[in-house]
Amino acid sequence: TALVNPPQAAILAVGAVYTRPVWDGGGVHPQRACELTLTADHRVLDGADAAAFLDTVTRALEDPGALVS
Repeated sequence: TALVNPPQAAILAVGAVYTRPVWDGGGVHPQRACELTLTADHRVLDGADAAAFLDTVTRALEDPGALVS
């Protein structure tokens, strides 16, 4: 877990990319993944806004082509 350093309001920690097995209904195939952790100072940011930001980052990483279209 990353720690927020004043005067920061939040920090995003990104873990190493690893390969994990995923079942897609027809079999198991490898999929790359990584852990994202967002730590936020709730005196500054609402938790729902922080969660929405993390969701946006996750969707952008899962489909980077959407950023350029």
